[in-house]
Amino acid sequence: MAGQFVSEVNDADFEQAVLKSEQPVLVDFWAAWCGPCRALAPVVDQVASEYQGKLKVMKMDVDRNNATPGRYGIRGIPALLLFKDGKLADQIVGFVPKDTIDKSVSKVLSEVTV
Repeated sequence: MAGQFVSEVNDADFEQAVLKSEQPVLVDFWAAWCGPCRALAPVVDQVASEYQGKLKVMKMDVDRNNATPGRYGIRGIPALLLFKDGKLADQIVGFVPKDTIDKSVSKVLSEVTV
């Protein structure tokens, strides 16, 4: 269910793909049976397209991957987690409008790391 600028990530490659990424990463935790997840998918694809080159956008199917959602306390989906420099920088749970995601992404992208 990944779009043109969205990659799939799983428990096995999460550390390499997300935590060790040079760029900030937005991870969309979703499941095929989740209606709000499907509704949010085009918004996530749009964010991925707009922030291409500045932000990696990835999706994780919570039905196929248990360790990572468990580690980050994912209890409800859709859940969007933003990682920067290997650390959780922000979290959005539930279906939200695109401007909510934009504000979160902009905040994380503008933070200067020391």
